[in-house]
Amino acid sequence: MISKEHKEEIHKYITGLVQNRKAKMLAVNCMPDHIHLFVGFKPTILISNFVKEIKVESNEFINGKKWVKGKFSWQEGYGVFSYSHSQIDTVIRYVLNQEAHHQKRSFKEEYLDLLQKFEIAYEDRFLFDVLE
Repeated sequence: MISKEHKEEIHKYITGLVQNRKAKMLAVNCMPDHIHLFVGFKPTILISNFVKEIKVESNEFINGKKWVKGKFSWQEGYGVFSYSHSQIDTVIRYVLNQEAHHQKRSFKEEYLDLLQKFEIAYEDRFLFDVLE
């Protein structure tokens, strides 16, 4: 669980990780139990490797800071959704407005809606472990 007092520092750290991989951070917002990254990629970047590296290095950063009791690690899975250039401003506002957004809908509801919107088949057993 990421506390509000550490949000800005984790945002800066992950932004640096993104930029070091020649990608562009468009928006980031860390919630207590998940994080939204809106990133511009070049076609040469393998998204699976990118996500793995960001998660591994940010795990090490958070554990080094001892921000949580025990060992911190992101869950194994992740979701990636693609948006057109014309949607950039809308998605940035969406990511930056997560606190208000999650007062109306849980992360699980949000994620299931995205899977349905993008017509992605899924099995419940492969969904994230969601804290509710």
